[in-house]
Amino acid sequence: MGPRMPITRRIVSCVTAGAVWAGGLGLAAVTATVVAAPEAAAVDNGLALTPPMGFNDWNSFGCNVSEQLIEQTADYFVSSGLKAAGYTYVNIDDCWMTHSRDADGRLVPDPVKFPDGIKGTADYVHAKGLKLGIYEDAGTATCAGYPGSLGHETTDAQSFADWGVDYLKYDNCNNQSDGSKADYLNRYTAMGDALKATGRPIVYSLCEWGDLKPWEWAGDIGNLWRTTGDISDNWGSLKSITDANLPLAAYAKAGAWNDPDMLEVGNGGMTDTEYRTHFSLWSMMNAPLLIGTDLRKATPQTMDILLNKDVIALDQDPLGKQATVLSSSGGAQVVVKQLANGDRAVALYNESDQPQHIATTAKAVGLPASALGYRVRDLWQHRDYQSAGTLAATVPAHGTVLLRVGKDLGALLDPSLVDAGVTGSALHIQPGKGADVTTSVTALGTLPALQVAVKLTAPAGWTVKAKSRTSTPALLGGSTLTTTWHIDVPAGTATGTYPLAGTVSYRGIGPKSTVSQPVTGQIAVAVPPPAGTSYLSDLPWESATNGWGPVERDTSNGETAAGDGNPLTLGGTVYPKGLGAHAPSDIAYYTAGGCTSLTATVGIDDEKKNSKGSVEFEVLADGKQVADSGILTSTTGGHPLTADITGAQVVHLLVTDAGDGNDSDHADWAAAQITCS
Repeated sequence: MGPRMPITRRIVSCVTAGAVWAGGLGLAAVTATVVAAPEAAAVDNGLALTPPMGFNDWNSFGCNVSEQLIEQTADYFVSSGLKAAGYTYVNIDDCWMTHSRDADGRLVPDPVKFPDGIKGTADYVHAKGLKLGIYEDAGTATCAGYPGSLGHETTDAQSFADWGVDYLKYDNCNNQSDGSKADYLNRYTAMGDALKATGRPIVYSLCEWGDLKPWEWAGDIGNLWRTTGDISDNWGSLKSITDANLPLAAYAKAGAWNDPDMLEVGNGGMTDTEYRTHFSLWSMMNAPLLIGTDLRKATPQTMDILLNKDVIALDQDPLGKQATVLSSSGGAQVVVKQLANGDRAVALYNESDQPQHIATTAKAVGLPASALGYRVRDLWQHRDYQSAGTLAATVPAHGTVLLRVGKDLGALLDPSLVDAGVTGSALHIQPGKGADVTTSVTALGTLPALQVAVKLTAPAGWTVKAKSRTSTPALLGGSTLTTTWHIDVPAGTATGTYPLAGTVSYRGIGPKSTVSQPVTGQIAVAVPPPAGTSYLSDLPWESATNGWGPVERDTSNGETAAGDGNPLTLGGTVYPKGLGAHAPSDIAYYTAGGCTSLTATVGIDDEKKNSKGSVEFEVLADGKQVADSGILTSTTGGHPLTADITGAQVVHLLVTDAGDGNDSDHADWAAAQITCS
């Protein structure tokens, strides 16, 4: 949480580097930026030697916390298998106390919310073999306005110890700070010393939102430190926080962890594909795994993600090395983590809006040479494969393929690793027309894939017909089965992005080596803009992602639900037409090569005037930057922007946070217009 609102809306963004499949089995690699760091420090309390796992109520409940909720969550930890999977801490966030201290200056648990007090709640949780966490703030008041611990550290720490608290999240609202590093060190050290003085082992989680690079100093004080502003339950937030936290691997070690905030898995704002990416990357980054959903209502799909022991094992690996970005291009990243037994965990992470081929090699991720190849376990399929050395997959938009790779002679009995997907995935088809797409199935094993067959399906009412062979008796390692398919889209089909799904089936030489795995792709049904000049807010976009809330038509961004914005206003001028975004944002339009120019007046909406907001607007035509506003602040007002988009098939309107986090970044594309022939 942050200093301006009970629920702070701040996320830090930065760009990292990774690797992309460039076609065939070639690699287009860009060397990652490496953050140099001194030997990571770790507070000497013997706690959190692996990242903490558990639950925190804030993301799902906000201030609606209660003793009943915490006890029911503890019950569910036991009955669901979460406790057995390693989840230990049941943590209370803000709003658990009364608004006043008692006559002796001590915090008072709200008697309505916690009739048995925090001590009674802790006793219940402890009886289940679990631990209890609590929340306070290094300021005069918490983010929700309850008494803070600034100046009361010794008293409050002793209360926590007396109650049986095992974990403290220590926030940064209402901090009365002069903004200096010395002040931050003093405030957070005061509570750290007070906790230590109680003699009770209490995990200490610093939550200063990454303001003063806590990764450089917090390891001497506590067990984990927030590296970014608060997470929210949307893709833009997840992507931005991931990009900010990935470069900080050098600062983490056993007992001292980078914390990119709690899990949103199961809260409904993202797809299961995105939630699997969330859980995969948090585990690769050695992040605390603190569940933030109502477990009493969790779906089977949510529980499958949270209980994936193969993925949890990466987070809890005793070596304690955070993953690093190996290489990157075009939104496709290869993220690698060294494991205690010598294996490597490899995340093929696609942050883009289209499926992508992503690849690397066993050698590139740091494994020794092996003439007989490697065992590759897909941690979401829960299946073992064998590879001659190439690690590749066609990864869906916003998806992650997570592999554990090591040397194992027994892997030769496993089926070959196969990369299967739809190429031409960025293809656009207009309603009532048709086009060809291609599937490719590439065997990557030391031994061949046998009896290979591929099928492709499209949405109901569409027609799909194979124009070339769909099967082969054997596919040697490095060989590809390519099939061309013709797809017809019915007239009247609504514009939008549609999935292309299918399967590839094959077998290996060993017993139980028959495989059927999905073939994924997507296709866009789109209609180009009409001739003449049109307001973009009157046209359907192909896709839109936004840092907070949806992109708005003809109003500013209200951060939460559609239609909650205000009139677009820049520098005192009100604009009746335009798009209201919030960094980081990406709005794409299909232009079919028939448009020539795009114009807008851009800037941070006046509703955030004199705030910390800063943004940068960019226009991309078929991936090439054709306009850039430079960095604009909340005092800049309206800035004219013109882009030559002649001949482009797709135009993207991007807003970044200018590298300082997305606090107050209400980004207006006022009077945005496009001119087409």
